[in-house]
Amino acid sequence: MPKNTATPGHSRTSARTRRLAIAGAATLASAALAFTLVPGSAQTTSEAASAAPVVFSQDQVKDVKASVTDQLAGATVQAEAAAAKKKAADVAAAKKAAVKKAAAKKKAAEKAAKERAAKAAASRSAKRAAIKKAATKTYANNLDGWIKESLDIMKSKGIPGSYNGLYRNIMRESSGNPNAINNWDVNAINGTPSIGLLQVIKPTFDAYHVSGTVHSQYDPVANITAAANYAADKYGSIDNVNGAY
Repeated sequence: MPKNTATPGHSRTSARTRRLAIAGAATLASAALAFTLVPGSAQTTSEAASAAPVVFSQDQVKDVKASVTDQLAGATVQAEAAAAKKKAADVAAAKKAAVKKAAAKKKAAEKAAKERAAKAAASRSAKRAAIKKAATKTYANNLDGWIKESLDIMKSKGIPGSYNGLYRNIMRESSGNPNAINNWDVNAINGTPSIGLLQVIKPTFDAYHVSGTVHSQYDPVANITAAANYAADKYGSIDNVNGAY
């Protein structure tokens, strides 16, 4: 029984001792903190300060909270500004890339259009050349070719005449020789001999020469068309000429 009563008493004493020890430690810590905060000239009050606990006022707490809040707000503003700057840079880069892409696309389209235009022009040129080649009529370098070429020119100029009318008069006048010249008739005596396929004198050739032909009495086509033009004026057509004219 005595052991049982002694044990609780001992326990109450130990608990009270521990509480006192903790309180003492807290007091010593507060005193140490106060000592470090007080200037050297105030050493005489260190004992009083060490005996009093450190207490922070509500204003000090509010100031600390306000400072922390301001720091957090500043950090948030900086983060938002950095994010906005990055977003703006990304948007600008995207716009620049879009403009560059659009310019490249436009350039490619223009190049393709030029290539298509060049191909189309080349194709048209080739077609025109083919048509021109097909349309360009060629004539044999003989009496038949000379008469046919003369008839085409006469037709374009509205000069009447037929192949048979031209051929018949040519054979009578020069036998088909474009270099034939009459040096014995009256025209020759007067200094203007008859020359060429249809024996045309110089004044008549000059007066009835057809534009588009060579200006020479010896040229077969020029000689024929000039004579046919003269005959049309004097007789209505070379077909109406059956003798010297």
